[in-house]
Amino acid sequence: MASAARPSDSPDSRHWEWQYLDLMRRIWTEGDERLDRTGVGTRALFGTMLRCDLSGDKVPLLTTKRVYWKAAAREMLWFLTGDTNIRPLLQQGVTIWSDWPLAKYRRETNEEISQEEFERRIVENVEFAARWGDLGPVYGKQWVDWPTYEPAGDGHFRKGAGINQVAQVVESLRSNPGGRRHIIEGWNVAELDRMALPPCHKSYQFHVAGNRLSCVLYQRSCDVALGLPFNLFGAAMLTRMLAQQAGLEADELVWMGGDTHLYLNHADLIEAQLAREPDGDAMLHIARHPPSIFDYRFEDFTVTGYAPQGALKAPVAV
Repeated sequence: MASAARPSDSPDSRHWEWQYLDLMRRIWTEGDERLDRTGVGTRALFGTMLRCDLSGDKVPLLTTKRVYWKAAAREMLWFLTGDTNIRPLLQQGVTIWSDWPLAKYRRETNEEISQEEFERRIVENVEFAARWGDLGPVYGKQWVDWPTYEPAGDGHFRKGAGINQVAQVVESLRSNPGGRRHIIEGWNVAELDRMALPPCHKSYQFHVAGNRLSCVLYQRSCDVALGLPFNLFGAAMLTRMLAQQAGLEADELVWMGGDTHLYLNHADLIEAQLAREPDGDAMLHIARHPPSIFDYRFEDFTVTGYAPQGALKAPVAV
């Protein structure tokens, strides 16, 4: 297998991305090979970690392949709206969530529709989007509108006000920075069966030391080749927004993986990426300080210093 040897005494040896490449290499050479839910098959390790410095506007964007950070940024802002329909994403040209509703549509209608035609219908037809574009109560719904129920008499319950976990974390960071309950949780057991895909990046916990904010992201299941690069950027972006809203400085992102895997049909991507070496550091800048965590716009974010090597593509396992 072609792979770049990690330098031991050069400045590049300190580049955060070597952690990612080392993890990819370990999974590919040492991981347990087995069938998975998708039927594609994976090699996997269990219980992994990456640490990324967020100070001074640094952001963990891979340089050994292009990461489409604009799509990841739009996705994170979409999560914060609580929306669960892919139509707003498609209206912005973001297609990363199309595979799951498209698979459902094909399965239930037996229509061999192309992805492009399916996405066009979602954008142009509100009724079609309402019927086929919704993902169920995924990520954003749980983050900003976790359902509650209250007694309605005679042993019955009625739906109560939803819990906005994100707003609660902003408030707790401001009022009780030393607390140990700065958590955003996506794993709502009662609603998993209604989700197109149960949350992979499921638990975010935040920690304040002095005036510095760090995040631990626990991911129960992680596609290292395609998903993890997006997840790292998204978590860093969320941490930066929370830090700004709480009057803090971003410090570190600690990523923890449960089932950390590579798909067997990603071999070409993996071999190509392991033959490359990281170079350069990207910076994420926020142009303004909105009044709340929910008022950021895509135009508020810019990335500088990002000069990645060429894109590497592989199929998404659905």
